[in-house]
Order: sequence, then structure tokens, then C-alpha cells
Amino acid sequence: MSDAAHKLSDDKIWETIRAETQHAATQEPILASFLHATVLKHETLEDAMSFHLAGKLADVNVTAMLIREVIDEAFASDPRIRAALRCDIQAVRDRDPASEFYYVPMLFFKGFHALQSYRIAHWLWGQNRRAMALHLQSRISEVFAADIHPAARIGQGILLDHGTSVVIGETAVVENNVSMLHEVTLGGTGKATGDRHPKVRHGVLVGAGAKILGNVEIGTGAKIAACSVVLEDVPAHCTVAGIPAKIVGRLSVAEPALDMDHMLPHHHADGSGI
Repeated sequence: MSDAAHKLSDDKIWETIRAETQHAATQEPILASFLHATVLKHETLEDAMSFHLAGKLADVNVTAMLIREVIDEAFASDPRIRAALRCDIQAVRDRDPASEFYYVPMLFFKGFHALQSYRIAHWLWGQNRRAMALHLQSRISEVFAADIHPAARIGQGILLDHGTSVVIGETAVVENNVSMLHEVTLGGTGKATGDRHPKVRHGVLVGAGAKILGNVEIGTGAKIAACSVVLEDVPAHCTVAGIPAKIVGRLSVAEPALDMDHMLPHHHADGSGI
């Protein structure tokens, strides 16, 4: 067996994507050429992903071929990017009810595309290729409507659901297994310099439209309600809501990001939680 064939048999996510895509091409002949070009003609998930992202990120100044060379270099150089790619696909498949198949986020979900493109920009930033990293940040914002600074540190198993208007600042940290919806901001509070952005710990769920501002810590397994404005640290395994956000309950689940339950605790008339 060749090395390529061995890799294919060991990569269950890639095997599944190929099988799903083949079925989709049969069901929808209009898309057959597109599905072949983006998935079926490639031997690895990395090859398919670099082809697909390069086509989206290219512009009149930097061609798809040049962008793809950069993406391929990053995949080849850093196994963490390859691992994160698979963990992120699994996160979408597990947590997003709109994703019945593995191939769907890879081909169609711009929140997923923005995240994988950020990972390439982050690698470039670490290689001191700052201009190219910032170019990719700009293109990611233009194409996918998500603005993620390449210096931000983001773990794996991340769900950016929809991704529209997500903003993640330069010194932000997002640990593993975090889920956040559209219009979330991990931002600063003004013109402060230095370490000035939020630190979102493992397993946190951030609801749509939430704004987390400043060098605050969102503790492990916390939940931020939709449209909240968080200006202070949030303890682990607590739910906060409001403007400014206040603690409204404590969580019994370890990682609300995995459950994707955005409901708030019920309260008695006196304001105490049930």
C-alpha cells in the first residue's frame, strides 16, 4: 500500500468527507464538477482545504496559486494546524444541527472557513511574516465577514457558528472546545496597549451578539448569554447575562460549548434561581 493510500485509510474524517461528497455529486449533477475539483480529486484533507481556501482568499493582487503555496507550507510545517482542522470539523458536526454531514462545513460554512484561514495567518505571524499575515486577515474579513487578528491565540475544537461579524483582537486567547455565535466581539476597551483582550477558557459558550471587552477572564465552562456586555471576569461554570453582564446562574454541565444550550436559568419572583 502506498503512503498516500495508508494516510487515506487512517483518516476517517477525510474518508467520510470523500464518501459524502461522492454521494452529493451523484444526487446533484450540477455540482459534480465543483465537488470533484474541491474534494474528489485530492488525496488528503489538507490538499482539498488549501485548494478551496485559496480560491476564496485570492484577489487581483495575490493569485490563488500563491495563496495555496502559503497554505500548503503551513500545513506541512505545523502538525497542530492539521490536528485543529479535524477537531474543528468534528466540533461543527457534533454541535451544529445544520451540519448533517462532515463535508458541509468544509465546503459551505464561512465561520469554519474563517477559522481555518486564521490558522494560516497565525502561523505566518509566528514566522515573522507579518505583512502576509495581515493581508490574509484583511481578506478573511472581506470574504468571510469575520475579523480575527493573526496574533490571537485560538485552540482547537472551536465552533464559529455562522461567523458573521465575529471580531477577535490581537491579544485574545480562546482555549479548546469553545463555541461562539455570530456578532461576538472579543475586544479592547479603548486605546489601551499591551495585553488588552479577553481570555476565554476551555468549554465556554458565547451567545450571539455578546461583547466581551478588556483583559478579562471567562472561566472554564462558563456561559455568556446572547447580547451581553462583559466587562469583568466571569467565574468558572457560571452563566452571565445583561448589560453589564451579571451572574444569573451556575451550570451543572462541565462544557456548555458542547451542549449549545443558550437558555437562561428560570427565576423565582424574588429573583433567586431555581
